Amino acid sequence: MRRKSSLKHIRKDWILYLMLLPGMLYFIIFHIIPIVNMKLAFQDYKIIGDNVWVGLKHFHLLFSSPAFKDVLTNTVIISTMKIIFIFPIPIIVSLLVNELRFGPFRKYVQSISYLPHFLSWVVIAGIWISLLNPVDGGANVIRNFFQLPSLDYMTSKEHIRWVLVYSEMWRSAGWDSILYLAAILKINPSLYEAARIDGASTLQQMRYITIPSLMSTVITLFILNLGFFMSAGFDQVFNLMNDSVLSVIDILDTYVYRIGILNGQYSYATAASLFKGVIGLILILGTHFLSKRITGKGVW
Repeated sequence: MRRKSSLKHIRKDWILYLMLLPGMLYFIIFHIIPIVNMKLAFQDYKIIGDNVWVGLKHFHLLFSSPAFKDVLTNTVIISTMKIIFIFPIPIIVSLLVNELRFGPFRKYVQSISYLPHFLSWVVIAGIWISLLNPVDGGANVIRNFFQLPSLDYMTSKEHIRWVLVYSEMWRSAGWDSILYLAAILKINPSLYEAARIDGASTLQQMRYITIPSLMSTVITLFILNLGFFMSAGFDQVFNLMNDSVLSVIDILDTYVYRIGILNGQYSYATAASLFKGVIGLILILGTHFLSKRITGKGVW
């Protein structure tokens, strides 16, 4: 009976399910099917012949490798910096955009803030490399105006991680604010009207109405973001890295790419990738249950 009801709903809304199909195929092909082949982490891959089961051999090699320890440290540092400095920015942007009352200007601000999200990291890397050029880049032109020496940010180990943080912030702040804006629009307008009648200022309305109403969305997105904690941004790092700063921004994803795709160590690279996925799963589940216990809210 339940199956017939489900089929009835599918027939009724078949256009919606058809629109959903490309996204489902993407996740099946690139995220679900590869899980089956994660068994390669426990085998010695052979191009000709059957793979040989070796158990935890590649994990022992992985955890004893100084190079792996370095990229793991870089990944943790960069991901922590991004969570601390980037995660709050879309919330702030959504709160500020919500306070813009002039319609055309609000749409203009939203459009400008969303635009960087649609640029590829190849284009964004080109923009930031030009902006931070030590000779005629905009950042150094400003420094020179204030009588400060030029800096080569792209080859500076002290600054390159901050370049990753600020370029990601510039790209994602506007786009990520959409979910928070949608949550703000769902807040009952009568709450604001009652607050204004009671003499609450704009900041007080934001503090006591808007922000508390956003907390469930904030918690959910924070937990989901933690699932990508070990993915510090392959596209970004790959396009912004160079030999001068490789030691401080080489992350797990670029390490897996180098040893797997370039060096052909497929089993070893699969072990590193599986380790990253397991850590992400543990972070999501752990944060979810901790949030459930403390706040009563989680992802589900």
